[in-house]
Amino acid sequence: MRPLLLLSCLFAANALAQAQPDRVSGGGYFRLAARPDWQGGNGRLGLWNLYGRLMNEGSYAILELKLDVLQAPPNTNDLWASVHARLEGGSVDGADPLNGSLTAFKLSQLYVRAGNLLLSRVTWRVGTLWYYFGDLGLYDMRPASILEDAVGASAWYSGDNLDVMVGIGDSGFRVRGLQYSPMLTAGGMFRFHPSSHFELGGGGDVEYEPSIEGDRFSPHQTPGVLYEDFLRREVAQHYVQDHPGQELLFPKPQMVAPSIPFRVVGYLGFGKLGPLLWNNFFVSYRRLPTAAPYTETFGGQDYTIYIADLTRDRYQLQLGNEMQLRIVPNRLDLAWGVLFGDDTDLANKLQASEANRTYLSTVLRLQLYFTRSFHLLIESSIAQERSKNGNLYREHFDSIFKSTGGISDTRGFELGDSNVRSTWQIKAGLVLNPTGLGIYARPSLRLLYGAQYSSQQAAFGNGFSDSLSQFNQFMGTERHWHHLVSLEAEGWF
Repeated sequence: MRPLLLLSCLFAANALAQAQPDRVSGGGYFRLAARPDWQGGNGRLGLWNLYGRLMNEGSYAILELKLDVLQAPPNTNDLWASVHARLEGGSVDGADPLNGSLTAFKLSQLYVRAGNLLLSRVTWRVGTLWYYFGDLGLYDMRPASILEDAVGASAWYSGDNLDVMVGIGDSGFRVRGLQYSPMLTAGGMFRFHPSSHFELGGGGDVEYEPSIEGDRFSPHQTPGVLYEDFLRREVAQHYVQDHPGQELLFPKPQMVAPSIPFRVVGYLGFGKLGPLLWNNFFVSYRRLPTAAPYTETFGGQDYTIYIADLTRDRYQLQLGNEMQLRIVPNRLDLAWGVLFGDDTDLANKLQASEANRTYLSTVLRLQLYFTRSFHLLIESSIAQERSKNGNLYREHFDSIFKSTGGISDTRGFELGDSNVRSTWQIKAGLVLNPTGLGIYARPSLRLLYGAQYSSQQAAFGNGFSDSLSQFNQFMGTERHWHHLVSLEAEGWF
């Protein structure tokens, strides 16, 4: 009788105990595509994700690891802590020019999280601080992001209907790299979610980069620099020509007002209402950091030009919306996205560039389900980009000879014969989704055909002539259409 009693106690104890989860866990993402390009391109349908991410992105891989340093027993408020690391990059052997080189990868995130330390419902984070409200999946963009450059500490409060986060750190290494200058960064956000049908959020960050006496990488300005000479990289040339024999007296940089970049973001989400699965709306407005100094060489001598005051008024506005709809349950889904952007450089009134432009795009994707795992995908996009400072785009293969007023102007600041680029794309093909229904169900195996028409000549990555000397050897031909067939795989794991 006693052995049976001991055996029953053992089973009872095992039933009450709960096994702790594994201390080490991991996940990630990958995409890989084979796109032979018979039109001289680089295997991407267009120039960037403004036309939708599909077939406009290359290979990519992410590996995210988590180590539970201290695990709290389930259903308790005991202290817990974990370490997180994220390695990512855009190269796979045989799929891109870098052929899987590890130089294309980086440790993009590394941080420690701890909960139930000092305050309940508060999670502390030390390390990289990047936070974003959500994705524009059709564009693979995250407009409403904050603290993406900062390394420091943050505190996250999780309430029943409200989350709040504040953080502080330094963005100098991420922004300046080897030309490090300290950039004190502070920011925060709130996320209000009163129900499963509605969310509202907002936040921002601000950076402070002082001009430090004796620190050549902090904000300085070379006095007397004309903006036109800066654009042409002729500051040193004109100084030597105007001051012969005084090369050693080139003006010394002067300390200027601190650089104060900032970003303000907003988010609105709603859905789970009839055919509307979810709708995300994002807005972001930011002031960019000042540009780092650069070097000009003239007469065999190097001159460092400091340009903080010339580049402190650069701004970016971006608004994006994405809606997911179930048109016919278990048969047809739709995703529709719209993206608007406005880039402004207040100091630049001369040069046609992407720093002074507006753009507008819409992308529509339909996914028809023949079976749970065999689907038909159709996507189309229309986009227009407009330069604020004159011609930025070449409409013909011989536009290299045209700029201002349709005639050649080798000293002009225009690059082509049009200030507008209009682009249309369509992609269609078969999809295998082993996990079932859903536009974003993964893993996904796709065989797609894509076509693009653009008002710009050869509006895709290519090796065609872009200078007069190259044009003399490789004349080229008119290319407004671009066609690609893509065999690709994408998934989360």
